[in-house]
Amino acid sequence: MRRHVHPLTPVIQAVTALPAAAFSVVVFVIATGITVSTPIAIALIALFIVIPLLVAGYGFLAWQRLWFWFDEDGDFRVDSGVITRNQRRVQLSRLQTVDLVQPLIPRIFGFAVVVVEVAGVSDSRVQLRYLKKQDASDLRSEVIARAAGVQPEAGEAPEEPISRVPAGRLAIALALRSSTVGLLSLTALILVVSVLREGWASAALAIVTGALPIALVIGEFVTYYGFTITSSPDGLRMRYGLLQTQKRTVPPGRVQAVDIVEPLLWRRMGWVRVRVNIAGVGGESGQQQETLITPVSPRSEALQIIHRVFPQWDPDAVHWQVAPRRARWRAPVQWSVLAAGWSSTMFATQRGRITRHLSLIPHSRTQSVRVQQGPWQRWLTLATVSVDSTPGPVRIAALNQSVDEALQLATEQARRAGLERFHGPAARWIADAP
Repeated sequence: MRRHVHPLTPVIQAVTALPAAAFSVVVFVIATGITVSTPIAIALIALFIVIPLLVAGYGFLAWQRLWFWFDEDGDFRVDSGVITRNQRRVQLSRLQTVDLVQPLIPRIFGFAVVVVEVAGVSDSRVQLRYLKKQDASDLRSEVIARAAGVQPEAGEAPEEPISRVPAGRLAIALALRSSTVGLLSLTALILVVSVLREGWASAALAIVTGALPIALVIGEFVTYYGFTITSSPDGLRMRYGLLQTQKRTVPPGRVQAVDIVEPLLWRRMGWVRVRVNIAGVGGESGQQQETLITPVSPRSEALQIIHRVFPQWDPDAVHWQVAPRRARWRAPVQWSVLAAGWSSTMFATQRGRITRHLSLIPHSRTQSVRVQQGPWQRWLTLATVSVDSTPGPVRIAALNQSVDEALQLATEQARRAGLERFHGPAARWIADAP
């Protein structure tokens, strides 16, 4: 049955446009330097009213032309467009994630946005705004159920709590992150040097460099506040957000690669961050978007979450190959921690002295394998092996290996990826054979 989004959608869009309208009026007054007399004040008030009205009018036309439904083949269809008509057919067999997003103003009125991500197309995202929260949740459950081949009437699958990130831990972790500590240390140095040489009047730069890390910490705290992870038959579920709440579901088998991030000051507490590449969620217009399955968790808890994504991962089964000693001339800080290796199911790399990265990719998810050599590496007979995944924040690279070992790594990984992809787990004994 063809359905509209909620009829109050144009009103919500108009209310959402009010802050932008107010900002435009203020900028106009400041830029022109005019004195607000009565006629000008009336004109500004009219401008403040006209902008939301125009948004509401266009939103009404868009609402009239926006339909969504499930077709006879079980795929999701969206028909939209005011000036240019756009008909999309979303193949649920390619479903990657289904998100339920609640920006601040729509959340006040009890509305939400449903975001459907699929793989294999350039424009992979479908957004339906706005639906009442319960209707949005029901639609999200129906999309996931149909993609899994389950009757939509079965309702939302039960979930098992895995982890919740306390607000205190999140705030402390963000403050102790290497980039935050580095920028604050630079700010302190600039402030001391400036005051000693030129007095307090030259401390403006320190204020700017100090405000940047604080803004980043506040922004991430607001984004990942209340981060909760649960497991259900339809995948891994994450809920988070203070001003804008988001509910994301990653169906089973959609995670392509994992990166365990361990900043220097987190190691004493045993905390890590886990980033992932998800097929079809690499960001729009070539931009990468960071996708997390936990912003900060104890290492043991994070490993349990990773086992939900990659049940075959066994860190003790990896055969590591470390970088040679001459790599210290190319990477003097981190050369001693550079390593790469594989198990029967996974390829893994390790890098980073200050912020350590342990990156994992199943052989079957390997897109391609590359051996790269820069001028300095050629002089040192070193090379880097890159294992390509789908777009995302995780980079799998064996840095500064000896040339012979790099070629061996690349050849072996290509062989294992081919066997795993075309023959499945039954071929692992072949890959492990000498």
